[in-house]
Amino acid sequence: MNANPLRPIVNLRQNRRVRKGMFILPSLFTAGNIGAGYYAIAQCIQAVGGEYIRFDYAAIAIGFAVLFDGLDGRIARMTGSTSEFGKQLDSLADVITFGVAPAILAFMWGFKFTGVPFESGDLRTKLLQFGALLSFLFLVASASRLARFNIQVNPQPSNPGRPGRKYFVGMPTPAGAGVIAAIIHFTAGDPIHDWRASAVWALLILAIGYLEVCTWRYYSFKDFDLRRQQPFRNFILIGLLFAGIWFFSRPVLFALALTYMISGVVLRLFYLLRRPPPAPTPVDQAATSR
Repeated sequence: MNANPLRPIVNLRQNRRVRKGMFILPSLFTAGNIGAGYYAIAQCIQAVGGEYIRFDYAAIAIGFAVLFDGLDGRIARMTGSTSEFGKQLDSLADVITFGVAPAILAFMWGFKFTGVPFESGDLRTKLLQFGALLSFLFLVASASRLARFNIQVNPQPSNPGRPGRKYFVGMPTPAGAGVIAAIIHFTAGDPIHDWRASAVWALLILAIGYLEVCTWRYYSFKDFDLRRQQPFRNFILIGLLFAGIWFFSRPVLFALALTYMISGVVLRLFYLLRRPPPAPTPVDQAATSR
């Protein structure tokens, strides 16, 4: 029985369709990332009328965007469908979702509804302007962090002390946006009304922006592989984590976000304490020998 001579052509067309579908799949998650950022911005606008629960909805949307952002790159690498278009689209999506959206959310939640110690409309105007400036600085820091990540030859270098472990240079923008979203989600969206709490919030926004543009190390989790070393234990830990987020999302996400933010500071302190003293120069050696 003779084989169908057209079968190779049909198989080739099917393979091309499958490959096109694989290239579209990561972009769908990136589109979900953009959609979550747009939804968060829309919820912040609608909260002006006093529906503070919409701040919580915006924070939850940013949390889902963090999940989508982690999945699109991993799926692209698993399917071999990485492309320059996908990288650029992902970067633009991050500016919207992890730059613009959390900046607006931080301003609306932390400054818009804050009272002042004296009945002065001018003082309240200055407070709103100060909050808008801080939110803008956070947005600039997030955009700068993404731009630096795009131009780096090796944006996730390995730790010289632990060659297999990858880390980010500076806190990634999804983590920075996640800290803002986790704090607001922890409060169920109830905005700040006390000007002293707004002052603390302002310092936190500045700290997050600085951590994004600094060169301190943050673990990237890119080398985490479920198939290596006791996969059953890893699945149990991941299951417990998801169960904790599902049933106790507010305290669990709050603790996770703050722990990751502080981890870079702790690693930096360890590095400064364990750094060996500089080697003496020939001039210093000559001065010592005299």
